[in-house]
Amino acid sequence: MSDTDNRQDRKKDEEDLPFCPRIAAPAHPHLRRDPLPWHRPKAIEEDPDAMRQVAEIQKSPSYRQGDQDVEFLNRDDTRGLRLQIDYQKPELLLEQHDIAHTIVVFGSTRIPEPAAAVRNAEALRVASAASPSDADLQCRLAIAERVVAKSGYYTIAQELGRLVGTASVAKTHARIVIMTGGGPGIMEGANRGAYDVGAKSVGLNISLPHEQYPNPYITPDLCFRFHYFALRKLHFLLRARALVVFPGGYGTLDEMFETLTLVQTRKIRPLPVILVGEEYWRRAFDVDFLVDEGVIDIEDRELFWYAETAQEIWDGILLWHQLNGAPLLPENVKSTGSTGNT
Repeated sequence: MSDTDNRQDRKKDEEDLPFCPRIAAPAHPHLRRDPLPWHRPKAIEEDPDAMRQVAEIQKSPSYRQGDQDVEFLNRDDTRGLRLQIDYQKPELLLEQHDIAHTIVVFGSTRIPEPAAAVRNAEALRVASAASPSDADLQCRLAIAERVVAKSGYYTIAQELGRLVGTASVAKTHARIVIMTGGGPGIMEGANRGAYDVGAKSVGLNISLPHEQYPNPYITPDLCFRFHYFALRKLHFLLRARALVVFPGGYGTLDEMFETLTLVQTRKIRPLPVILVGEEYWRRAFDVDFLVDEGVIDIEDRELFWYAETAQEIWDGILLWHQLNGAPLLPENVKSTGSTGNT
């Protein structure tokens, strides 16, 4: 429809209105009978060079709308805005999806599902047999075989995801979901378990200098990518009702120690912290040594416990909250059982 047709329709509408000298007819939200002066550029007849100058102005970074100017938003002196956005976007969307409680799962990205671990070890075994004098291959094979031995933790994480997901699906107002860092390995296992039973789960990715992909089992509308580690850590703990820590490396240790420190200092409310795989954690984190050396107190050793199975983890979390006087689930939601395929 042309502007002329719109104006004619508008005039007809105005004629149909009852006459009232004190009330102006509502203005059309977009159209005017006469365009405003800035609706058209300066006429060429008035200045032949005007259009070139206007184009140059419009190309200038200063002319970009602030909230759409990525270059401006990435400046050092707009870091405060980025911090706010990094917090606010996930917060609004988590609220929108009614996510109230999370079971946060950390663990190594290098511990894949058992079949993948076996394939990798077998490939290295063949390569090593072909080059028996290659010390690097021998070392890589030994590591791969240890990863095969730990790949069962992927299955445990997947089963835990099913248990949490089943409770959430059974009573949706429980609003409790698995939350991970969104990567492969142990985190994939936990998200996958929730996926198996049709439950939502959350992934918090982080922007890194190299290419990365989220694992495919996160709920698409609940996978977030952060610029700042600090804001990502904040969101891990804002809704956390338990931290489940599987064997892992620097990133896993970072999140575990930060949470333990926050609970130790009572900067956050205490929450259950479960270290999965006592044999691994006794070597990676010698808490008794720290107590004996006097750098932490005896009671700080009691801020976490060990578990070996998914059911043991889940039952422990539920019991902790019950003892704390605030049950995590309604009484009519069972804590046992799972569905789906491994």
